[in-house]
Amino acid sequence: MAEPIHYQPTPTRTEPTAREALNDLLENLHQHGFLRLANDVVKANNDIGKIIAAGLNRPGSQNAAQNLSLLFMTLSTIPPERFNHVLLALRDAMLAMKPAADTTQQEKAAPGLSGVMKLLNDESLWQGIRPLLAALETFSREMQRDEEKPISRYSGKPSRE
Repeated sequence: MAEPIHYQPTPTRTEPTAREALNDLLENLHQHGFLRLANDVVKANNDIGKIIAAGLNRPGSQNAAQNLSLLFMTLSTIPPERFNHVLLALRDAMLAMKPAADTTQQEKAAPGLSGVMKLLNDESLWQGIRPLLAALETFSREMQRDEEKPISRYSGKPSRE
């Protein structure tokens, strides 16, 4: 008697092969003009390189790059939840400024001495001003420190200059 044949049909593909995906990508890049742009950039390589090098070799460009780097390094030290809290508080403060300014413009008379005395006794005003005073104290203290190279401040290593 004959033995049964164990036939396993190969499953049909549901996804394209790597070659087909690459051809599809290449065709899409061509249709949208990205290949032409890439070819133009490659052909103008020397000119583009010279322009970029000349632009980056200026003191202003170098300062901007260093300042952006310092900004990112400083922002990286602030926990996101605190930064979000401060940003939202700043947004709300800015939104409150215009209505307060409009109200002040509608009042014709100055508050006078009695109005100033009421402000001095306003507990919520003092509670609102205290974080600003703490920020000003810290800012003033930091501004009075001697300037140092950023590499020294962030790494603790002295600079060569």
